[in-house]
Amino acid sequence: MSREKRGSVVPKKPSTTPSWLPWGLALLSGVLVGACFPPCDVHWLSWLPWVALAPLCWALWMLPRPEREGEKERERKSWARHCFLLGWLCGTVSFLISLHWIITVTIPGWVALCVIIGIYHGLWALFAGTVLRNLGEGRDSAASWLGSLRNLLVALLAAAAWVSVEWLRGTLFTGFGWNALGVSLRNSIPLIQIAGITGTPGLTFLCALGGATAAITVKRLASEIRSGKPRPHVDFFAAVFLVVLCFGYGVQRITAPPAPTIPLKVAGLQGNIPVYDYWDKKCEGAIMERYVRMSRTALAGDPDLVVWPEAATPRPLLLDEIIFGQVKQLAEKTRADFLIGSVHYEQEPRGDYNSAILLSGHASSAQLYHKVHLVPFGEFVPFRHSFPPLGWIVGDRVPYDFDPGKGPALLELSAKPVKIGPLLCFEDTLGDQTRRSAALGAQLLVTLTNDGWFEHSVATRQHLANSQLRTVENGLPLLRVADTGITCVVDRLGRVKEVLHGPDGNTFIEGILESEVAVPAVPLPTFYSRHGDLFAHACLGITAAVSALALLRLRRRDSRMKITTAP
Repeated sequence: MSREKRGSVVPKKPSTTPSWLPWGLALLSGVLVGACFPPCDVHWLSWLPWVALAPLCWALWMLPRPEREGEKERERKSWARHCFLLGWLCGTVSFLISLHWIITVTIPGWVALCVIIGIYHGLWALFAGTVLRNLGEGRDSAASWLGSLRNLLVALLAAAAWVSVEWLRGTLFTGFGWNALGVSLRNSIPLIQIAGITGTPGLTFLCALGGATAAITVKRLASEIRSGKPRPHVDFFAAVFLVVLCFGYGVQRITAPPAPTIPLKVAGLQGNIPVYDYWDKKCEGAIMERYVRMSRTALAGDPDLVVWPEAATPRPLLLDEIIFGQVKQLAEKTRADFLIGSVHYEQEPRGDYNSAILLSGHASSAQLYHKVHLVPFGEFVPFRHSFPPLGWIVGDRVPYDFDPGKGPALLELSAKPVKIGPLLCFEDTLGDQTRRSAALGAQLLVTLTNDGWFEHSVATRQHLANSQLRTVENGLPLLRVADTGITCVVDRLGRVKEVLHGPDGNTFIEGILESEVAVPAVPLPTFYSRHGDLFAHACLGITAAVSALALLRLRRRDSRMKITTAP
């Protein structure tokens, strides 16, 4: 019989888990998530997206933590802080790896950006460690993580929460949605077709579900081996079935009879001009001479559309008589339309724009699209006037701010009955921005970009990887024309069909991509192009509701404890 007095505190059994283990697991997840994207996107690493989050889930769910019953508020806050920091470490490391190409522009900016956006992963870990762990463990410690339905619910909620924080990352404070976890599945063509319904968030959901299920399944197997009582793993097979179901849908979409198309002959000009030459007045003549020469070569193939990349003209195309005269001479000798990236200024109302300009009818008419989503610290300085120190830090790198356009626009070709949805720079990495062009009736997406800011880095491959999903989401082909990097054609199923490259495979070259793009005669809007990020919004709503219920339950428990302990 125990001699301990009633009410005495029994000391806790010290944990044998090394203090560094949770941090090591979070670090491992950060490395795995960062390695899901180029340049690590090799075939033998294609399994990474499915398990990348498993080490972090193990650190949050399976390693010892303070007992829940009767724990003090200080201990609870300490655990919450611990969870957040684990997630923040994972996120920061993953972005430091996948966004290392930013060092070609700024090392401090690279570090600062990764530290800031790593906070979103911290928020996910806070939710997973404080809300989902309690749900997975249940009240019976002997049956912890052994209930299939409860485990499946935890994995689904974890996946929904990851979608939520990624959507917030791509939306808040102008958004930075680059390298969503679902992008890592882009080479699995049948599987990514589900993006036509859910958008890329649906693919992210599958990856996060895989990581959470992997951690739970390993825990269950270990417990069952020790107890000698195996149980059906309904949670694991349900997750696998969901992935198989999405794969089957993709196969059905790929093998469906093709809709009628219009053949559009295009010529994309990649000038391969060093980005800083555009700022040097001595280079202006050489830049125009190169694009004029390349255009003459392209016109020999009788294209329907000739495309110059983003900001290809050293001065505003429509406002500079010399430059416009050079282009007009080209247009007068052909039936082709010209789509040219150029800056553009307007007096009434005042506006400075990064624009795409379509010249039709031998350059007798011009249609303009002004870029909507501007790049912070690249095309404008946030709070330049309200917080002057930011402007002083950036200095002459961004001497003035561009103005955002009013919204998406369609540009109609005269050579063929085709409407194009223009996208500038990183706009093709934004699902909702591209979707709005498709919703207007675009038949072809055209990206004009200049990835030369990041030299010959992996940035251009990641840019393409992010833009591939836009074609699947909207069921439209994409023509991508870069000043340097990767100029290519992507079909409506997300397959890269043609790429401009040299004999050695190098894509950082001067050249012309001549291709015939199959443009849908009557585009059929996908569920995503009609309804947008409905799936992501549902995930966000579910995550917010579960968080609110957990907080309410915690407050009620604290109230009961105060009443019980009151004298």
